[in-house]
Amino acid sequence: MTSPERTRDLEDVIDAVADSYDGPEEINNLASAALPNKRQVVQAYNHLKPLIYMGFYSQRSLNRNNLRNALSEHLYSAYEILVDQIGRALSYEERAGHVKTPWPEGFHEEVVVRLLRRMPELRRILNEDIVAAFEGDPAAKSVEEIVFSYPVVEAITAHRIAHVLYTERVPIVPRIIAEYAHGLTGVDIHPGAQIGPGFFLDHGTGVVIGETSIIGHHAKMYQGVTLGALSTRRSECGDPARHKRHPTIEDNVTIYAGATILGGDTVIGEGSVIGGNVWLVRSVPPNSKIFGKAKE
Repeated sequence: MTSPERTRDLEDVIDAVADSYDGPEEINNLASAALPNKRQVVQAYNHLKPLIYMGFYSQRSLNRNNLRNALSEHLYSAYEILVDQIGRALSYEERAGHVKTPWPEGFHEEVVVRLLRRMPELRRILNEDIVAAFEGDPAAKSVEEIVFSYPVVEAITAHRIAHVLYTERVPIVPRIIAEYAHGLTGVDIHPGAQIGPGFFLDHGTGVVIGETSIIGHHAKMYQGVTLGALSTRRSECGDPARHKRHPTIEDNVTIYAGATILGGDTVIGEGSVIGGNVWLVRSVPPNSKIFGKAKE
């Protein structure tokens, strides 16, 4: 039980902390309580995953006769949560003055329906990613092992979903999904990154892929790879999402562990191999093999 003296001390602290919210600091924004709820967004994402991998998530026997019912349990829940949370994000952005033109009425409902309509397409792309992982890693005993245990599956699934919402200009929610996967896997993929099908991260821990990165078909990367930007201040970018700050990786490129590739003008040509711990801030032509210390 707290003594009267300690209660007075704690009340004094509460007063002091409350008074600090009257200052000019950016973190004093109490309206941020209206932001999307991180836990709810993650719950919605975890309802979307079974739509993609239902056979791996169901706790009962499945066949084509009961598949539709199993899907509906998750689809309706994902829809209701995402509509609410995206609506909160849009309202907050408008109230905070972050947008010049308000979103059209009903946008939060329509954008969720568009995401859900893309589920068959996302399933096909993610299947290609998983097959690439199986073919690219002789240690994998089966596709099922990859889906159940490889962090790349969580990382790229979250990215494919978050990227759809990002391209729809949904604020905040795509980044929540991306950072949830980052925390689980150690793979940091900005939802703005454009990644072609057949993408394989072997191990993946410590990989960083920046917002304006473009990665072609059937690229393969190992742990600790960074696709980053040369140091740039926000004031130099205009609209950061439109300012190309991160590299382009063309089709069938392999990048080994610890490589760092920087800059929006840097293009790694198709079929190239970039060795471990290479530092690159310049383009290389197709079918290059870069090992050791690359020249700037």
